[in-house]
Amino acid sequence: METGSSGILNEFRQGNVDAFESLFRLHQRAVYSWILRIVRNPAAAEDLTVETFWRIHQAHARFQPSHGFEGWARRIATHAAFDWLRAARHESELPAELAAPATADPAISAEIRVKTAMAFSRLPPRLRIAAILAVVEEQSHKDVAAALGISVAAVKLRVFRALRLLRKDLLLQGITP
Repeated sequence: METGSSGILNEFRQGNVDAFESLFRLHQRAVYSWILRIVRNPAAAEDLTVETFWRIHQAHARFQPSHGFEGWARRIATHAAFDWLRAARHESELPAELAAPATADPAISAEIRVKTAMAFSRLPPRLRIAAILAVVEEQSHKDVAAALGISVAAVKLRVFRALRLLRKDLLLQGITP
């Protein structure tokens, strides 16, 4: 096997299993973290990390070493997470600080967190992923666009639509955002 990162990438593209294993060891943690940001479920993120690397392995011949591995792996991971969100349609865990500033009554804060999480889970998966990455995870629109394989303008539009739907949903639940 060639030495150096470009050598590993070229070997991977040619189907070298040792190169794939090296890339797996180098990028497994980053791919898991990225997926966890999207799905908010550690067990699902573990499964989806394996699924992502399986997809990466299967697509090795389409990989372009000149474009780099990280962005390519992130796009594949995002698509795996999107597929899972679309199939799962379950409630997403959101960080406590996202729901609302603390109030005097912890029961009200908990209720707002639950209602916000429910509203988030009802978003269409395409909008939910864009909103999670751009708003909750504070990723740049450029990074989100690269991960989703869409334009920056499309990311902005998806985030705008997601926030509009969240506001409507919360208003229907009696919460003024």
